[in-house]
Amino acid sequence: MKVTDRLSRGLEAPICLTWELTYGCNLSCVHCLSSSGRRDPRELTTDELFAVVDELAAMQVFYVNIGGGEPTLRPDFFALLDHCVASKVGVKFSTNGSRITPAIARRLASTDYVDVQISIDGADAATNDAIRGVGSFDVATAAMRKLADAGFGEFKVSVVVTRDNVEQLDDFLALTEGYGAQLRLTRLRPSGRGADVWDQLHVTAEQQRVLYHWLLDHPTVLTGDSFFHLSALGEPLPGLNLCGAGRVVCLIDPVGDVYACPFVLHDQFKAGSVRDAGGFTKVWRESALFTELREPDSAGACASCGSYDACRGGCMAAKFFTGLPLDGPDPECVHGHGEAALLAASARPETGSGHSRRAPVLVPLSRRVGAG
Repeated sequence: MKVTDRLSRGLEAPICLTWELTYGCNLSCVHCLSSSGRRDPRELTTDELFAVVDELAAMQVFYVNIGGGEPTLRPDFFALLDHCVASKVGVKFSTNGSRITPAIARRLASTDYVDVQISIDGADAATNDAIRGVGSFDVATAAMRKLADAGFGEFKVSVVVTRDNVEQLDDFLALTEGYGAQLRLTRLRPSGRGADVWDQLHVTAEQQRVLYHWLLDHPTVLTGDSFFHLSALGEPLPGLNLCGAGRVVCLIDPVGDVYACPFVLHDQFKAGSVRDAGGFTKVWRESALFTELREPDSAGACASCGSYDACRGGCMAAKFFTGLPLDGPDPECVHGHGEAALLAASARPETGSGHSRRAPVLVPLSRRVGAG
């Protein structure tokens, strides 16, 4: 049996899981998949966080991707980090860098099993700040300098690829390597506030081909399998090249709800809660949703396409939030099948404002979109 076939049927524990600690954030990025901004009063308590870590350790989960919101806004963030490390559960956490002081950078550099991921969305302030807010580029690069000066080593710089920054790939790589870090590129998904800007920001067909060939030429750049739909262009990209939702990955949100996919925070893809009897372990191993997702995939509308084995129909989140059926083509299908499907698509599901602030701190979208 192929490794990908085995993984598609699920594992006793996720290889890794995304854990959003809070919806609180001091930025209000226009593409935020969780519509973060304000904290939720129902957030898991410190004791509940620790209990989840104990479960993950017992399940032998290798590491967790901690995010938000801005996870470092939680006063108990470093206590949780220490508990993960003591439990031999590795941590990779994403941050906008605003809370990284020289002292914190030194602390992180001296802690085992911890990786840091700084988020930016432009290789220069103008491009980045139009998405993430005025001054955010300077804050992020200052955090990179502090980590480098502290001797952290190869931390990550994470970029959501958009049509406005895809021409900056070489610049992103140079910027990242200048701090001794590693570049990670991820796909823009139309979820959360990203649903409002996806039509204006998602990469064009021509840009997808540029991105595909660039990734082939730079195999050390991380992607987290974000672009497996591009493998339909020919040589497969490095990675598993499959949708791991509910099979090898999932997400825990700030109030403890468990979702199949880190990019589909919607009731249709909620499998349960860590607060339910049996906790996370029971949700992962016994939920009806995860059991269904682990059944063999149907090629659906892609059955007649010779590239199905390469792209597996693409991203579940991208299809769901653009109103396409889950067995239909990816909206960014490299053969153009998604464009035709979008014309016939049903109404897009409501994503809502989530925890967005009532008064965003960013450059207004109307001033940003005119360039795209």
